[in-house]
Amino acid sequence: MEPRIEIARADRPDAVALMAALDTYLEALYPAASNHLLSVGELLKPEFVFLVASIEGQTVGCGALRNCGEYGEIKRMYVKPEQRGKRIGVLLLSRLETLAAEQGLRVLRLETGVAQPESLRLYERCGYRRIGAFGPYAEDPLSLFYEKTL
Repeated sequence: MEPRIEIARADRPDAVALMAALDTYLEALYPAASNHLLSVGELLKPEFVFLVASIEGQTVGCGALRNCGEYGEIKRMYVKPEQRGKRIGVLLLSRLETLAAEQGLRVLRLETGVAQPESLRLYERCGYRRIGAFGPYAEDPLSLFYEKTL
């Protein structure tokens, strides 16, 4: 079944639970200084659009777009481990790219970690290329930075 991708509030209980799972996952992979987690409250700010993916009414993934003015930033991308390999991440990313283009953004950037091979494959297959640290990020041997021109 094709996942349903929709704009949602980040404080929906199913979204909060999904992000808690993401936080637990990332905290097991990286030290606190290398985790750049956003709170639910931050995701409710007007510069963000938050998406959820669901299959048969079950929330299985999420992602967010931050409009930084001169570029957009992808944040909070996550697909439940048991749902990976079903193109949910591709669909979320594609929808975030469409929303960015609709906002007039021509460049998307993101930070991800070296210990997340699924994420690295997703971004590279979707046309993102490695860049140096940007915006608020410092160089970190556990972080990789990507960019895509829309």
